[in-house]
Amino acid sequence: MNSLRNKVQLIGHLGSAPEIKTLDGGKKLARINLATNETYKNAKGERITETQWHNVIAWDKAAGIVEKYFTKGLEVMIEGKLVNRNYTDKDGIKRYSTEVQATELLIISKKQ
Repeated sequence: MNSLRNKVQLIGHLGSAPEIKTLDGGKKLARINLATNETYKNAKGERITETQWHNVIAWDKAAGIVEKYFTKGLEVMIEGKLVNRNYTDKDGIKRYSTEVQATELLIISKKQ
């Protein structure tokens, strides 16, 4: 049951090419912008599509997979956990960020 406490599954399209960084010590980090769409009908019967954007990070082996196979527009399934972090920006303002830390990656379809 503990494996269900902080678990996220998303299916969406990459909004841009992944950003890959190699940190000190050779550790890799991949950053992905993932768009998920939800479609529904409003009170007038009109079909509405809402897009949510998710910041996704992947480390080491998962980052290597992202670097090798992921491109803008690709439809993927990502499983991971939510990670909250804070940092101070260049102007000295404290910022907060929530990201999905990917542990499992699956390519669903090629770029449309």
